[in-house]
Amino acid sequence: MLAPGTEIRVKLDWPETRGPCHIRTPHYLRGRTGTVERHLGDFPYPEDLAFARPAARLPLYHVRFDQPSVWGQGHTGDALVVELFEPWLETIAP
Repeated sequence: MLAPGTEIRVKLDWPETRGPCHIRTPHYLRGRTGTVERHLGDFPYPEDLAFARPAARLPLYHVRFDQPSVWGQGHTGDALVVELFEPWLETIAP
C-alpha cells in the first residue's frame, strides 16, 4: 500500500491500442506526476469486472495533481484530485 505523500507517476500506457479494454484512468493523466493523498480502500478492479473476469481487490487512492501542470491554466496551489487504482501508479524514487 502506498503511503500518503508518496510521489507517483501515472503509467504512460495505452492498452486500448492492444485490443478491447475498459480503462478507468483518464488519458490526460497518463505520464503525469502527482502525490498520493490517501488510500480509499481495496475494491474489485473495474478493468477486469467490465469483461466478467475474476477481479482482484486492489488499492484505490486519491491522487493530487498540480492543476496548472495538467491543464496549462490555474494558479499555484490549485489542484486536481482523482481516484486511481494502484496498477496504474509507479512510485518515483526520492
